[in-house]
Amino acid sequence: MKFDFDGNGLVAAHQHSNGGGWVADTALVDDSVFVGSDACVYGNASVYGNAIVSGNAIVSGNAIVFGDARVFGDARVFGKAVVYDDARVHDHASIFSDASIFGDASIFGDASIFGNARVSGHARVWGNACVSGDARVFG
Repeated sequence: MKFDFDGNGLVAAHQHSNGGGWVADTALVDDSVFVGSDACVYGNASVYGNAIVSGNAIVSGNAIVFGDARVFGDARVFGKAVVYDDARVHDHASIFSDASIFGDASIFGDASIFGNARVSGHARVWGNACVSGDARVFG
């Protein structure tokens, strides 16, 4: 089967057995992961553990999502971004470049994390906030 993830043409893909979302054959997604019917994982992205990708969320590029992490709503995780532990990325939030979010941290609203930024602990990033460069947000 083939699917057009980003308007750049059809690529080999399949619907994930746990949730029915589209996964490119180049991406690595464990059977334990839930990929909701309107969510997509493509490129060389990896999603494993008990992670959930749902809503209209997209995980792409070389991004990694694992542990009990959740990516949902219209969230985007791409580039070399990493989301793990119990972290949440939702609403219209995005995390990209080499950024990471972990622990019990959340990013939501229209917020962005990028560059080499790290958000961890119980930190919350929301609204139109941008965390970038070598910034560290924790607590």
